[in-house]
Amino acid sequence: MENKIINYIIENKEKYYRIAYSYVKNKEDALDIVQDAIVKALRYQHTLKDVNYLNTWFCKIIINTCKTYLQKKNRYIDTWDEALESYGEPTYDHYKPFELEEALDHLSYNEKTIVLLRYYNSLELKEIAHIMDQNLSTVKSTLYRALKKLKPLLENDYRGEAHEQV
Repeated sequence: MENKIINYIIENKEKYYRIAYSYVKNKEDALDIVQDAIVKALRYQHTLKDVNYLNTWFCKIIINTCKTYLQKKNRYIDTWDEALESYGEPTYDHYKPFELEEALDHLSYNEKTIVLLRYYNSLELKEIAHIMDQNLSTVKSTLYRALKKLKPLLENDYRGEAHEQV
C-alpha cells in the first residue's frame, strides 16, 4: 500500500502543489504543505480503506493541511472589506488583467475549496462532498453561490480591459 501511495503522490505532485499554492500564494510554504501532507498520508495510510479513493483521501489531507497552516499563520482574508483595505491605492496598468486567482481570494474558504476541487482538479461533486464532509446538495448550492460571486468580478475585469483598449 505504501508504494501505491508514494507512486500516486509522485505522479500527481504538481496538482497538489497547485492546490496548496492557491491557498498560501508562496512557493516555499506550498512545498512545505505538500511535504507535511505526504508525511501525514504515510503516517495514516492505514485509514485508507480503498485505493480507488486515494485521490479523494489525499486531496482532503492537502486541504486540511492548508487550512491548519493558514489558521496558524493568521493569513487568510475571509471578507471583501479586509481584502480591499490591504490593496491600497489602485494603479492603472493596461497590461495587468484581474486574474481568476485574485477573484478566488474574494470567496470564503469553503467556496474557494469547492471551486478549486471542481475546476482545477476536475473532481465530481460527489467526491467533493466526501472530501468536505458535506451533503451533495450543500456542495452544489455553495458552488452555485461561489460562481455567482465570481461572475461579476470577472465580467467587470473583462469590460474594463475592453474599455481601456478602445
